[in-house]
Amino acid sequence: MTMGAAEPAPDIERATLPGRAAALVGLLRRNAARTEQDRCVAAENIAALDEAGLFSLAVPKRLGGHQERIRTLVEVSSELGRGCGSTAWTTSLINISGWLIGLYPQRAQREVYAQDPGTRACAVLPPHGTGRTADAGSIVTGRWGFASGCLHARWALLGMTLTGERGDRLDQALALVPVDQLTIEDTWHVAGMRGTGSNTLVADGVFVPAHRILSVTHALQGTYPTEFKDETLYRAAFVPTLALSLAGPLLGLARGAMELVLASLAAGRGISHTHYAQAREAPSTQMQLAEAASLIDTATLHLMRAADDVDSWAASGQCMPLVNRTRARMDIGTVARCSRDALDLLLSVQGARSFADDSPLQRIWRDLETGTRHAMVNPAIATEMYGRALLGIEDQITALI
Repeated sequence: MTMGAAEPAPDIERATLPGRAAALVGLLRRNAARTEQDRCVAAENIAALDEAGLFSLAVPKRLGGHQERIRTLVEVSSELGRGCGSTAWTTSLINISGWLIGLYPQRAQREVYAQDPGTRACAVLPPHGTGRTADAGSIVTGRWGFASGCLHARWALLGMTLTGERGDRLDQALALVPVDQLTIEDTWHVAGMRGTGSNTLVADGVFVPAHRILSVTHALQGTYPTEFKDETLYRAAFVPTLALSLAGPLLGLARGAMELVLASLAAGRGISHTHYAQAREAPSTQMQLAEAASLIDTATLHLMRAADDVDSWAASGQCMPLVNRTRARMDIGTVARCSRDALDLLLSVQGARSFADDSPLQRIWRDLETGTRHAMVNPAIATEMYGRALLGIEDQITALI
């Protein structure tokens, strides 16, 4: 290359999907403050992710998507989390919404993806709405908060209770609805993960045809309505797969914090009120960094084990056993706990300067503290579920396992 010549653009098509994500970390870091301030992922980030094909990881190949393993999904979201927690969270949940759509009948899948395999969707699993039986479908009404990704989505999957004409409960389900048939209320005013724009979706008497309604009860048993039973990805265990989509960004935040602290130490700063002209020379710094790195490694090992376990059971064609599903939830809780603990050590290494308004570490801290409190990654709940399963106690604390 001649002096002064422009560096060639990365070959997106030939890069691995995690490699494409890693290549965007710098952009995401530059836009992280703006994403938080605007309470919405920066448009530049969305365009770059779209160009890299990182919104279609779980879209069926026959409809133009990647149809990748769950492990790839968590690898990608972990890379993105190094740059911006909100962007990683939003991207991961858009991708897992694509996986959910892949569980639906072909007719519903084609309605979403036939024109554009990069079409984005969002999802809210809890049944905050009702679907009253109507001719060949249901009339859906409700309010769904915490709809991460809704500001960038054209479709939404909404949890609801299916009822008969007299209001009798029939099932729990997910309704697949165009976002333009819903109202978005600006309700996302929070301490962390501000950029996810996880606002509230509102439906008022929206008709949803039967082929766009998925039974959650059947899904929890590993029974999905897709006609393509040979597609391994769409045999993955329902709740563990959904929970894994939350874990990758959390690990990425801890990894990003480690990189920022190491860069600061390499710049040669000292430790105030000590004789250490360079903090990197202090045994306390070395020990805390080593412990933080080990915690991040532990989180990584548990995350990848859980993803590999889900992928392996999907490939086997068998329903993932209860004890394996609860172990996956335990692994995800471990990711949350170890990522938080690692960040705590890194903040101590960096000191009070971590909490300056212009320090990205304080945003990472707020994002990780918020994200790891999601109910589906709660370490205490996961521990209780796993312990019950190990003891063979059939009475579990939730059906969402």
